[in-house]
Amino acid sequence: MSTISSNPIAPIALKRNEGEALWFMGVLATIKSSAKTTDGKVAVIEHLAPLGSGSPLHVHRREDEWFYVMEGELTFWVGGEVIKAPVGSFVYGPRDIPHTFQVSSEKARFLLVTEPAGFEDFMRAAGEPAQTLTIPAPPSSPPDPAQMAAVAAEYGLEILGPPGIPT
Repeated sequence: MSTISSNPIAPIALKRNEGEALWFMGVLATIKSSAKTTDGKVAVIEHLAPLGSGSPLHVHRREDEWFYVMEGELTFWVGGEVIKAPVGSFVYGPRDIPHTFQVSSEKARFLLVTEPAGFEDFMRAAGEPAQTLTIPAPPSSPPDPAQMAAVAAEYGLEILGPPGIPT
């Protein structure tokens, strides 16, 4: 006897440059899977990011987050530890652990995965649909910290500090 789910999830098969493309915090982010496509289980977002880009120091209250570096190098600060992450590196940040990262090579391509899904909704709210599949032009001014913190809070994220690796 087989069990059939009342909410079947369709298989996902996307090639490079396929998915929902966003410009988010100075990077090209392509959503490969989302809450909608995985019944809330997992979000997978491919990032193409320039040197120096990254996230503000923050903490997730709803999801665990992990990264896999496919090209370039990232530097992470997770729970007080600095981690250099060249190609092939995997870095896991459990929810409730403060962290940030920064691209430390000319550019980097990496996967960001959150479990459960939902973080991609924050990216949609704080970003915009990508006009081309390229890294966006640098913004004329940095995002308003208070506005970013308010939007982040709606999605279970707490901004703790500015972008960059704490010293």
